[in-house]
Amino acid sequence: MSSNLGDVVLVVDDSPESLGMLNAALNSQGYTALVALDGLQALAIIEKVQPAVILLDAMMPQMDGFEACHKLKEQLPNTPIIFMTGLSDSEDVVRGFEAGAIDYVTKPISPNEVIARIKTHIETAKLALSAQEALDHSGANVFCVSTKGRLSWATPKVHKIVDKIASDNPIPWANIATELEKWLQADTSKNLTINCFSQPIEVFYESQQEDKHLLHIVENKQKKTAKCLQENLPVTKRESEVLYWVSFGKTSWEISQILEMSPRTVNKHLEQIFKKLGVDNRTSAAAISLRLLEL
Repeated sequence: MSSNLGDVVLVVDDSPESLGMLNAALNSQGYTALVALDGLQALAIIEKVQPAVILLDAMMPQMDGFEACHKLKEQLPNTPIIFMTGLSDSEDVVRGFEAGAIDYVTKPISPNEVIARIKTHIETAKLALSAQEALDHSGANVFCVSTKGRLSWATPKVHKIVDKIASDNPIPWANIATELEKWLQADTSKNLTINCFSQPIEVFYESQQEDKHLLHIVENKQKKTAKCLQENLPVTKRESEVLYWVSFGKTSWEISQILEMSPRTVNKHLEQIFKKLGVDNRTSAAAISLRLLEL
């Protein structure tokens, strides 16, 4: 068996025959099969279990597959959904993809074909997840959206930026999606400035893979001053000003001209700075201050 034990496949179909056949085929390949008779049951199941892939019938009572797919993707944006359909019209196939499906198979179902597609999409999803985790650890300001601007995933740093700027807005990503959709359909060679929050968010386009778009938030870092050094280090206001310019590689003479004091006074301040910071040279002192200024 080439599948990983524990890979859960959710099968959503109102046909007992299809459910029985797919359940047997999946179990034979080492997958754990969960079944739902309609979209509402499927939504209830994913509140408790996150499947690796979802097989979804297009025609079902109460909630059809297209509506169910849309709602499932809202909850599980990274989970592949494969439509199972007897509908052969291209309009229905396109409608399934627009709802969020990544693939489709036509009925009557071939178990071998379904298993092959499941294996491929699970492996692809795992590779994408690994790449996302790598970005998460790198602290990058990147996120991924659909063509309609809906969020697929974002690194923790992006979530932190949006949460801070959006403050009390309960649906920040829905507001962002509206502006992203217009931009993605227009000219992405120019950065987008999103102005729906207290502060603007600038976004630029990274790349596209299939129907997903990788975007990057431009983080506008506030320039830090000598006051930051005074607040975080055991130095006086004047000493912090001297240390600030030391951080930029300025000589004692240059600092004396900037701060309008004698080079001798600058050196006196440096002696006190070295003593307070527990260092014995300008380079070590600058290294300490730069860590604060670059945060």
